[in-house]
Amino acid sequence: MSDEPDAPDLDVPDPVDEGAFGIDAFSLDDRLRLFHFAAVEKRHEYLWLLRAFDRGRANYQVLLHASDAVGLLERLTAEHPAAGTVGEVQPLLDTLAEWQVLDRSYDGTRAANLAEYRNRHYVYQFTQAGYRAYRAVEDVLGASLEDAQLSRLVFPDILGDLHALAEANAAGDGEEVYRKLGRLDSVLNEMAQRAARFYLMLGDLARTNDTRPEVFLAHKDTLLAHMREFTAELGRYAPLLAEAVEKAAATGVDRMIEYAAEADERLFRSPAERLADWRHRWDGIVHWFAEREHSETERLQDATVTAIRSVLALLRRVTEARRGGVSRESQLRHLAQWFTSCESDEDAHALFQAVFGLGAPRHIAVPYADPEQIPGRTSWWEAEPVELARTLVQSGRTPALHGPGRIERDDDRRALLRAGQIKEQAERRGAANGLASDGVYGRTLDEPETRALLALLDVALAARVPASRLVTAASGSAHGVRLTLTPAEGSTTVDTVRGRLHLDGLRLEVSHHQHQQGRTA
Repeated sequence: MSDEPDAPDLDVPDPVDEGAFGIDAFSLDDRLRLFHFAAVEKRHEYLWLLRAFDRGRANYQVLLHASDAVGLLERLTAEHPAAGTVGEVQPLLDTLAEWQVLDRSYDGTRAANLAEYRNRHYVYQFTQAGYRAYRAVEDVLGASLEDAQLSRLVFPDILGDLHALAEANAAGDGEEVYRKLGRLDSVLNEMAQRAARFYLMLGDLARTNDTRPEVFLAHKDTLLAHMREFTAELGRYAPLLAEAVEKAAATGVDRMIEYAAEADERLFRSPAERLADWRHRWDGIVHWFAEREHSETERLQDATVTAIRSVLALLRRVTEARRGGVSRESQLRHLAQWFTSCESDEDAHALFQAVFGLGAPRHIAVPYADPEQIPGRTSWWEAEPVELARTLVQSGRTPALHGPGRIERDDDRRALLRAGQIKEQAERRGAANGLASDGVYGRTLDEPETRALLALLDVALAARVPASRLVTAASGSAHGVRLTLTPAEGSTTVDTVRGRLHLDGLRLEVSHHQHQQGRTA
């Protein structure tokens, strides 16, 4: 058996079928040759010429003669002066036609006489593969950090589409099923690509941190806030999306796939291929949201949390490097220069000892707490390790037991706190006596009386029996007074400085505690 790893699966186009046409007729070499214009010496001229063709395509001017291409280049030059660097157009067009980026055909309508007919007037247009190659190059040239972001606002749309998909499948609306499944598939693909670009951007940012830490420091807050918001939204919508997928599946997966395949308008796909394609797309949606273990949403959330930890660790490294005034990379470079400047090996060893402090090993002999537990013939590799004290390893001294440290007593602070407690208890007791003497109805309670009433009410309500049984009365006492809750018709209201306290079916009665009344008498 070979120990070599398996080769990765590549999406290599199949050999060209004899009956193929259009983009299917392009072999692998033909597809790679499409990108020659981006690597040759005149790549800028080819690029501006193709941009002129793209401008004409946007204006529904598909077939272009060489003179038409020159006119479009002149319009581009008015907006972009760099387009004026394109030289003679005809050789560029012929080369692009050889690379199959452009399609060249004869236009007999331009021949006014036999001589012009023999001059073979040609018109050019994008081939389907050539236009895709051109757009791929433009996507790379126009890529920016704005494309590398996590899309948290897409989750409500996905949830709404899943509910609409279930309703359309239940109602038998095949075209709506086709539209919702196609939209879900495109949204998931875009979200996966955005996430991949985002995590690659984080890796690039970490690699360029040593050379340009100010770039990272300028974006750290935005990155952390963006990832935390995305994680919160993903965690909130994950169970809702899983439930929506199960609801849509309950309406009939086979029927849903058949509806989508019947409404599919791809001409060169057989019915079996369309069914297999839409079933694959539905399996992808299930894999994203509805799998109980290792779903794509769970993996995406784990990756985001890991990225947050990485950004925080990177921030800590940058902060520590700036706190010292110099980065760790610069320190190591200077140290390496010192090593290379040493005149002898002895100087290099002395520098190594001074920098890293790695001297001779310290030999320590520590017996087991119970020597009879480990037989003397047992090898060190098999015996249990011995616990060593940190002070013994670092300094060679056995740790000594010390008595408890001295307790510092702040008598002034304690006296101040005690005086405050006595004052607070006196205020509570006076407020409670005021409630018992003047009652709680027919007047507005001040702040101390309100606090005392609420405290008594908490004790009385805690003493009540469960709500399933009949409550006749309940009471609670504190600060020498008793609060009694008695049933009453309607509701009673107590006015306080904080507002009105409404009690439905209860009446408050505050009286002096019997023990206190007997003691006062």
